[in-house]
Amino acid sequence: MQTEQATSDTPRQAAGIVHAVRGAVVDVVFPDADLPPIDSALVVEWHRPSPLILEVHSHLDRTTLRAVAFQSTSGLARGVSVRATGAPVAVPVGKAVLGRLLDVVGDPQDNGPALPENTPRRSIHALPPPLKSQTGAIDMFETGIKVIDLLTPMAQGGKAAMFGGAGVGKTVLVMELIRAMVEKYEGISVFAGIGERSREGHELLTEMQGSGVLERTVLVYGQMNEPPGARWRAALTALTISEHFRDQQHRNVLLLMDNVFRFVQAGAEVSSLLGRLPSRVGYQPTLATEVAGLQERIASVAGSAVTAIQAVYVPADDFTDPAVTTISSHMDCVIVLSRAQAAEGFYPAIDPLSSSSMLLDPLVVGEAHYRTAEAVRQALARFRELTDIISLLGIEELGAADRQIVRRARRLQRFLTQPFMVTEAFTGTPGASVPLADTLAGCRAILDGEADDWSERSLYMIGTFEDARRKEAEAKAAETSDAGAAA
Repeated sequence: MQTEQATSDTPRQAAGIVHAVRGAVVDVVFPDADLPPIDSALVVEWHRPSPLILEVHSHLDRTTLRAVAFQSTSGLARGVSVRATGAPVAVPVGKAVLGRLLDVVGDPQDNGPALPENTPRRSIHALPPPLKSQTGAIDMFETGIKVIDLLTPMAQGGKAAMFGGAGVGKTVLVMELIRAMVEKYEGISVFAGIGERSREGHELLTEMQGSGVLERTVLVYGQMNEPPGARWRAALTALTISEHFRDQQHRNVLLLMDNVFRFVQAGAEVSSLLGRLPSRVGYQPTLATEVAGLQERIASVAGSAVTAIQAVYVPADDFTDPAVTTISSHMDCVIVLSRAQAAEGFYPAIDPLSSSSMLLDPLVVGEAHYRTAEAVRQALARFRELTDIISLLGIEELGAADRQIVRRARRLQRFLTQPFMVTEAFTGTPGASVPLADTLAGCRAILDGEADDWSERSLYMIGTFEDARRKEAEAKAAETSDAGAAA
């Protein structure tokens, strides 16, 4: 880890001493010098081989400041010397970090060689690009996942978030998007693992090594077992690396974050340790400012785009949670993962009625796409309205028109499921990536009644409509042969 050199007008700096340690928060006294500025880095000069970096967060009085540690403070005692750098933490950027796994301060954690000495570095704190230099997001970012491309299209250079409770498939969906996109996406990928479990980090690293996309990817981790300061700033480290590729090398960047709720959670922990009074539901009073500071830096400029895909944990499946509502207000595309969908075996478990995208407009995606998506949404909405009646009285009590809608909606539900490449080892079903044209053609065929007499099983967990046609033909051939054998 290095910090940017202090400029000539930086106030005079000197060594301080540790005054108090409260977990990840450290009070430092500078008795004979000006206090270092807010957000600047301090280096604890202790006897241990591992470095301990602090970041200044508040000035308590004329000689004492309060800082947040990026590494464990276990063993840190009062009286230890602290060196002020006068500048924020600066992390390595550029080609040298491609294919590497870094921590919050930019140190490699993949047992690989050290980064070259001449690797450029950039402060983790920066302002978003001016509004006049930003470009809008109107080009569709095709993912190959049917339900996303049809109902919640993503934007090239936009921000998309996947909201869901525990165990509904957020991380699997992110990993599938990484695999599907990086293979056909000519750009740089930066993955921020915020509060990730060690198992998930190891799985992702192994997956990327096996698929051969690691050389165009940077992994930044602030793991679950690390102090809240590391989890809080890991997103900024990944964003800083993305900004360098966007601004200096004019490359398109795919920025993936898993999980942004852990960023908010770490900020709440830091806020509590700093002694601030909590706000709604116990969150930090600076929640909106912190989320905006992160999200507004994710921007595209002329010639290069940063496309962000973020997983967001929803605590207790409460979509009115302040963290969830604050994050969603910054998104172009909101994908809601439903526990009810997962319970019925519909994967990806995306709720087609709660999810939305600003791109689903006939002026952007075209009239045919828009009309098909609206017809699918209307059929599924009507089916949901009739669900209670069907469960009480049975489908036979419905009118002919409603029975037809229910029949087609059930087939649309199953057609919008899809086997993933990252789950092949667990399900035994080969993964499928479906072009948008095939998705639209399949939905249109179901809405037109082509599959009314088919078994629903033929449309479940397949790729294109032609795959379903083959599956139905095979099933009917098997039934015919069984009937012949019985006779």
